[in-house]
Amino acid sequence: TEQDFRGIVDLLHLKAFVTSADGKGTEAPIPDDMAKLVDEYRGQLIEAAAESDDSLLEKYLDAGTLNEEEIQRGLREGILAGKVAPVLCCSATKLLGVRTLMSTIAELLPPAEGDPSKPSKAFVFSTGGDQFGRVSYFKVVAGSIKADQHLTNLNRGGDERLAQIFFPRGKEHVAATEIHAGDIGAVTKLSHTLTGDSLGAKDGGPVPTLDLPPPAYSLAITPKARGDEEKISSGLARLAEEDPTLHVERVEETKQLIIAGLGDVHLDVTLEKLKRKYGVDATTQTPRVAYRETVSGHSRAEGRHVKQSGGHGQYGICVIEVAPTKRGEGFVWEDKIFGGAIPQNFRASVQKGIVDNMAKGVVAGYPMVDVRVTLVDGKYHQVDSNDMAFQIAGSVAIRKGALDAGPVLLEPIVEASIKVPEKNLGDIMSDVNGRRGKIMGTEPDDGYQLVKVTVPESEMLRFALDLRSITQGRGSFTKKFSHYDEMPAHLAKAIIEEFQKQHEAAS
Repeated sequence: TEQDFRGIVDLLHLKAFVTSADGKGTEAPIPDDMAKLVDEYRGQLIEAAAESDDSLLEKYLDAGTLNEEEIQRGLREGILAGKVAPVLCCSATKLLGVRTLMSTIAELLPPAEGDPSKPSKAFVFSTGGDQFGRVSYFKVVAGSIKADQHLTNLNRGGDERLAQIFFPRGKEHVAATEIHAGDIGAVTKLSHTLTGDSLGAKDGGPVPTLDLPPPAYSLAITPKARGDEEKISSGLARLAEEDPTLHVERVEETKQLIIAGLGDVHLDVTLEKLKRKYGVDATTQTPRVAYRETVSGHSRAEGRHVKQSGGHGQYGICVIEVAPTKRGEGFVWEDKIFGGAIPQNFRASVQKGIVDNMAKGVVAGYPMVDVRVTLVDGKYHQVDSNDMAFQIAGSVAIRKGALDAGPVLLEPIVEASIKVPEKNLGDIMSDVNGRRGKIMGTEPDDGYQLVKVTVPESEMLRFALDLRSITQGRGSFTKKFSHYDEMPAHLAKAIIEEFQKQHEAAS
C-alpha cells in the first residue's frame, strides 16, 4: 500500500532507492528481506535479455548469467524487435525512480526517428504554461524547424509563426536557431495550435493524432469565494488546453460546472494546479444526474386562465389529452379541434405554453419527454382572448394532465466496457449487479476479461474509484450514454421528495 511504500529496487543496475525524511529518494543497500525476491526477478530479466540474441543465449546457457553491458544489449535488441516491454516504477512525489526512468530511456529505448530530407513537420504532444505564457512542446518528425519559420496547422488550418524556438531544460529555456528531425523543442504564443496538432507545409498530411482515453470520473466544481466564477472558468479552460484528457463542461440542465478526467488523482492534480497557477480555491461534489420526467398513463385535463373584472381581460380555456409515447420518441403534438373552438393562432399559443412547462418538469424539475399531447377542445373570447392567456392555459393544462397521468422519472442508462483481470471477474459481476446493472456478455482478452454491461448513470459516478480498489489498479473501463429507462418507484420517490423540499425552502 501507499503507507507501506519504502522504496524501489533497480534490477538492471542492482541498486535500491528509499524514501528519506526530507521527502527525496536516496540510494541505499538492497534490504536483506528482499534479496531472494531480487535474485528471482533479476534472473527473469536476464533470461528475457538472453532470448533476444542467439550469442547472448549461448553464453547464458554456458555461464548461467550475463554481465550488465550484455543485459543492456539484449534488452535493447528485444525492445527494438517488440519482444520486450520494459516496466519501470517511480514516484514523482517522493522523487524515487525518476532518474532511473530517464537513464533507462537513454540506455535502452530506440532513438527518435526523423527524416531530415523531407519537408518540415512537427507534432505538438503537450501544451503548458509558465511565466512566458502558453508553451507548445513538439517533436520534429521530418526536416527541421527554424526560428521565425511559418508553418501551417495541418489539423485546423491557419498559419503559425514560430518566432522563438528553444530546448526545454526543466524551467530553463535554451534558445535554438534550428531543431532537427528527431529532437524535442518548444515554442511560445502559437495562435490556435493545441495538443495533438501537427505543423508543416500546406500540402502535408498531419501526424496521426493521440489515442486518448475517455473520461472515467467526474466532479461538479464551484469556487469557494464569491466572484471567482469567471476566474474558475478561464482557469479550467486553460488547463483543458494543456491537458486533452481533461474535459470541462457547463451543464445548463443541472446548473453545474463539470470537470471530467481519468480518475480522482487526475482531478486532484487539476484542482491543485487551478489554485497554484490561477489563484482559485474550489470545492467539489458528486455531479447531479440529468433525469427526465414522463407519464405512464392517460388523462384528460382542462387549462383555464380567465380574468374578467372590467376593462381589458384575460380569457383562455383549453382541453387536452395526455398519453405516453414510445421511449425516445419525444414530444408529439396533435391538434384535433374541429371548428372554431380556439382560433388557429391561439392553438400555437397553447402548444408553446405546454412545451415551456414541460421543459421545467412537473414533479422533480426535470424536462418531460416522450409525451403525446392532443388538443381536443377549448373556448375563447373575441375581446379578452390573447396569446399570453392561452399560453398560461396550456401550462395549467399540461401540469394537471401530467399529474393525473401517473408521472414517473426516467434515468440515463450507460453502456460500459469493463476490462479486468480474470481473477476479478466474479467480483466485478457482483459489483455490477449491486449497481442495478445488467451483464450483456463477457469475452476473454489475453489474461483479462472484457465485460459488457448496461448500468444506470447514477450508479457509475464513483465506479472508477471502486474499480481501482477491486482490481488493485489493473482494471479499466469506458462508458457512453445508451438510453433512458424508467426508474424504480422507491428511488424516484426519494428524488421527488428532495426536489419538493428544496422548492419549498426557496419559496
